[in-house]
Amino acid sequence: MTAFAGIIWRAAFKGQSPLIPASAPEGRFHHGGQTALYASLTPEGCRVAIRRYISADDPPRLIHPLRFSADRVIDMSGRPELGIVWQDLRDNGPSPTWAVSDRLRAEGWQAMLYSSRSRPDLTHIAIFDVSATSLATEGESLPF
Repeated sequence: MTAFAGIIWRAAFKGQSPLIPASAPEGRFHHGGQTALYASLTPEGCRVAIRRYISADDPPRLIHPLRFSADRVIDMSGRPELGIVWQDLRDNGPSPTWAVSDRLRAEGWQAMLYSSRSRPDLTHIAIFDVSATSLATEGESLPF
């Protein structure tokens, strides 16, 4: 796939903009000052994607529909090597997923689709450069 236009879904804390890239300095597909905005193609994908990161004392979350379009989106779904628990590998060096996203960024891809680690039937998206794409809120948010 090269072009993408449609609705994606992003979970965010209530009151937080869903248009702001990930705040963590490292993620599955970003590191070292890079930005990434992570979302899913379905609301259920959002729930599954952040299950690992939920704490009992977290503020409430909403799932926001976002209209997204970009000219260069690569479909990397169905690649199990992208579904590793990258945090478990950090003691031994860089995450292998970073080599993939670094290469895609260098090749000019704006975003990538990838399969959910725990639910391969679900697809997530990592947007590498929000400023180079069209992204806007669209419609009513859903409860998490």
